[in-house]
Amino acid sequence: MIAAEEAAAQAQLLEDVIATAQRLVKAEKDSSKITPSYIAEKVSLAAAMFASDPPVPLDEAKAVATLIQRFSHRMGKATTLKDNTGHFDWLTATRKKDWHYWRRYRDYQESKLSDVVVDGLDEATDDILGLLEDPLRTDAWDRRGLVVGHVQSGKTSNYTGLINKAADAGYKIIIVLAGMHNNLRSQTQMRLEEGFLGYETTADRDAGAAIGVAGFGEDLKTNSATTRAENGDFSKSIAKHFHGISPEERPWLFVVKKQKTVLTELLKWIQARVADTPSSMPDWKFVTKLPLLMIDDEADNASVDTGEQVFNDDGTPDEEHQPKTINSLIRQLLHSFTRKAYVGYTATPFANIYIHHKGATAKEGPDLFPKAFIINLAAPSNYVGPARMFGKLTKDGRVGALPLSRSILDHYDPEADAGWMPPKHKKTHIPVYMGQEAIPLSLRKAIHSFVLVCAARELRGQGAEHSSMLIHVTRYVAVQDHVREQVEETVRRMRQKVTRGSDADELLTQMRETWDEDFIPTRDKVAELSPSVERPPELPSWDAVVAKLPDVLNDIVVRSINGTAKDALDYATPGASLKVIAVGGDKLARGLTLEGLCVSYFVRTTKMYDTLMQMGRWFGYRPGYLDLCRLYTSPDLVKWFGHIADASEELREEFDFMAKAKLTPEQYGLKVMSHEILTVTSPLKMRNAQTLSLTYSGTRPQTILFHRDARVQAANLAATDSLIASLGMNFLTAPKYSRDGDADSWSGARLWKNVDASHVLAFLSAYATHPNATSAKAGVLADFITKMLDIGKLKQWSVALLTGGDGVGETHVFPGAFAVKSFQTRKTEDPDPPGIKDPAMFAIGVLTDPKDEGIDLDDDVWRDALARTRAAWKPEPARGRVNLPTIPSGKGIRESRDRLGGEADRGLLLLYSLAPYYKGKAMLPENLIVPGWDKPIMAFAIAFPSSENGVRVEYEVNLLYWMQEYGPSE
Repeated sequence: MIAAEEAAAQAQLLEDVIATAQRLVKAEKDSSKITPSYIAEKVSLAAAMFASDPPVPLDEAKAVATLIQRFSHRMGKATTLKDNTGHFDWLTATRKKDWHYWRRYRDYQESKLSDVVVDGLDEATDDILGLLEDPLRTDAWDRRGLVVGHVQSGKTSNYTGLINKAADAGYKIIIVLAGMHNNLRSQTQMRLEEGFLGYETTADRDAGAAIGVAGFGEDLKTNSATTRAENGDFSKSIAKHFHGISPEERPWLFVVKKQKTVLTELLKWIQARVADTPSSMPDWKFVTKLPLLMIDDEADNASVDTGEQVFNDDGTPDEEHQPKTINSLIRQLLHSFTRKAYVGYTATPFANIYIHHKGATAKEGPDLFPKAFIINLAAPSNYVGPARMFGKLTKDGRVGALPLSRSILDHYDPEADAGWMPPKHKKTHIPVYMGQEAIPLSLRKAIHSFVLVCAARELRGQGAEHSSMLIHVTRYVAVQDHVREQVEETVRRMRQKVTRGSDADELLTQMRETWDEDFIPTRDKVAELSPSVERPPELPSWDAVVAKLPDVLNDIVVRSINGTAKDALDYATPGASLKVIAVGGDKLARGLTLEGLCVSYFVRTTKMYDTLMQMGRWFGYRPGYLDLCRLYTSPDLVKWFGHIADASEELREEFDFMAKAKLTPEQYGLKVMSHEILTVTSPLKMRNAQTLSLTYSGTRPQTILFHRDARVQAANLAATDSLIASLGMNFLTAPKYSRDGDADSWSGARLWKNVDASHVLAFLSAYATHPNATSAKAGVLADFITKMLDIGKLKQWSVALLTGGDGVGETHVFPGAFAVKSFQTRKTEDPDPPGIKDPAMFAIGVLTDPKDEGIDLDDDVWRDALARTRAAWKPEPARGRVNLPTIPSGKGIRESRDRLGGEADRGLLLLYSLAPYYKGKAMLPENLIVPGWDKPIMAFAIAFPSSENGVRVEYEVNLLYWMQEYGPSE
């Protein structure tokens, strides 16, 4: 056999043995018996069943390792908000008895994924399908919903499963809206050929080779109006060949781009050839005999009418992708059917779709808002998401983050506003580093890392899998071409040196240094942070790596990703394991999956939101090579991405609480609209209004940005002093509660109860918050409290002053002869050693400790808050949720304050006295955070009770600051 055939035979054998052994293991109903040795036994049995002459080599250890991982996965449950007005429950076990499409797809998935994941998929798709309407129901119905997944966590397999079940149930037309460019459309078409059609589409639209699900059941003769080719999208010429669709036929699949021309042709064809009943509107007919399922992949992109204009690179309006036009065409397509279901998929819990409501029109019907349901999918335990990547934000900084990101600072010199790739550059920009048209040192190092990753993966037995590196530094195609040439040149030189062995010493010394100082310690740290079944294997020896380098360098190809179908088709070539360095811009940003992404190199491009979407590809599954992955990016992006991740987690938690309370999608939509994260993701999506309307009910704003100015600090300390003086001497010292055995206490604290709101308002008018703060703005907070007072809320407050800790500073005597000489410390975001720090401001990560919100609550209220926290909690390892909470969350406490009313229903103002010196540093002038200020830095947080009728306040977005920080939106 030639090498390629041999490799294919080995891969096939491994797949067969794994699938068979998995079935044998699964037959054991007592899960406690499923141990690694039990799995190994079944793998040997399966290997014997497939033995051949001459024998094909089989990596049994790999089969065993794969199955151990599969059987140790855990899956959280999906959570749903729904509105069942006009809906009939219909999905019963009897209805599902003779489903062929789903059975075929499930068997296909079980050959590749763990049962836990496939069962989770089965359950989630049942939930979604059940919320749609019964396709056999003949009167008019319309269901619109949204599925929120985690980025890169198996969204395609979810909607493929849904499509298979919908086809079984009787849906006849399935339209999938896939991206805006041919590469993503083509990739989606191929995935659906594997997972639904069971054959490769050909140019003449006949069924080609049998693939995917075809190996797991009979040929179901499903029709596809579109193909995987570059020109395989729906078009005028295709429309000519189709004369219509009869209800008796098998379902028809359309995989189309969100593009004006394509959607217009599809709409015309449906109106002319498929619609069967005139309507009350002139020139408009309805399809009444064929139920429609429309799937909108990346519903956040282009489907929502954000009122924005989209432009081409040369500044001309991009007529094909105006959100207004696309939104109108999608709605008209839906409006052409009397029986229809729309399911959007997105990975952002603060998606556009919640924000921009458009009224219904006669021609377009209702808006795409997911009125019927929103489902939050859970990710399996082996998913690496923001929670694992960035760790948890605590008052000591982020903890538990995977040590995989590396800083880039050499692409741009802010002083000179020049460099290899400044954030703002024109399409004529030529990237120059140190006077040469060459890549900066950081990118060279990232490429070295990628080469080492490929070698290590080969030596770990992952040579048959794709490995890729992504470089995203500019949106202009012309500039991408320069970058590609420079990267090609770098790889070519490395290849020459290593393969010829001439002049390679310096290069190998540099790479050895990266291996010893980066790869080895990182592998050990990742092992420490991973559950035992997912610990990365030991790294190979350096000599073994060096021996692999020539082959690896010969295999690596450098490509531009430019939006054509070829981008996706290259990955689909059977037997080819690509090692690719992909240079791309916006075309890459949206959804095209890079298989085996190991190394990413990103710098800020002008469009913040797109850059973030790009970074999102960083999440997903990295079995057996997580410790080798690297993210090279600028520190501000990591910080920013952390913010987005925290906000997403906060909104998911909000969602869980709302689901428990059986609220509707409409109510969640309002919640998203008033979440402060929109102040950083969307101000420009609201270009017409530069104010957002926020409610603070149920939130805990805290000061994390501060003026680096001794006068402001003095004024804020004076504001605190006069507040404390006004509260009098009736306070509790060092509050302590038994908390069911694990007591909470605050040793250096004083607590005042039953404080009138006027004292809090006086403090807010005297304290200067930083103008760039997003949620803790004194003026907006005071405005909110005043409006709540008008409706009889927030009259009574608790105020706590928290002091004492491991920080130092000059003694300060608060009114009431309260002398304080030790202070709390918080990790600042200043560089260490304090080099170039921002002269005007400084920031900390988190101010409050979760328990602080309960400082004025007795054990009964605390228990109620814990019960609420647990009721809304579900295990979801991918979000770091493994053990049932033992303390209430802030959210749970704020809910209890409202629901219990009485004594508990009050605002809580927490005053923190922070140390003026950097943590752990001596009391020397150069170690002061704010030059010339050695007294406590006063910070505050406010916990507002949740409230059903939270008043909204206008919030002015500082647009100028926003533009400087984040660049124009979309």
